[in-house]
Amino acid sequence: MRDRSLIYLGLLVFLAVVTFPFTYNLAAGSGSMPDLEYPENETQCVESKEFMRSSHMQLLIDWREAMVRENVRTYTTGDDRNFNISLTNTCLAQCHTSKADFCDQCHSYAGVQEPYCWDCHIDPEQLERSAR
Repeated sequence: MRDRSLIYLGLLVFLAVVTFPFTYNLAAGSGSMPDLEYPENETQCVESKEFMRSSHMQLLIDWREAMVRENVRTYTTGDDRNFNISLTNTCLAQCHTSKADFCDQCHSYAGVQEPYCWDCHIDPEQLERSAR
């Protein structure tokens, strides 16, 4: 019976630790989708918006495998549109012109680390800055 206060204190500390991530996100205001910069000249992405939100990384991995291992340089969508298989020249040159305004905002919102894409590929904005 004397340990009742310690048990209540332990339960309170446990609840605080378990609910900390949720309360922190609410206090930080990261509960709403970021305002992303979408392409001006494109009406549709390579695939549907829902597919790209959930599976864009798998698409990029499939592109890498097709390009490097099978020498396939063109991706054909389900509705027979063709795209060059290229992160830098297709995704970032034609559609999403700013990695910082599109990729980085969404990855920060989702709480994921920057993918290893940028180990090999160069952000076009960085390339322009280094050329000056």
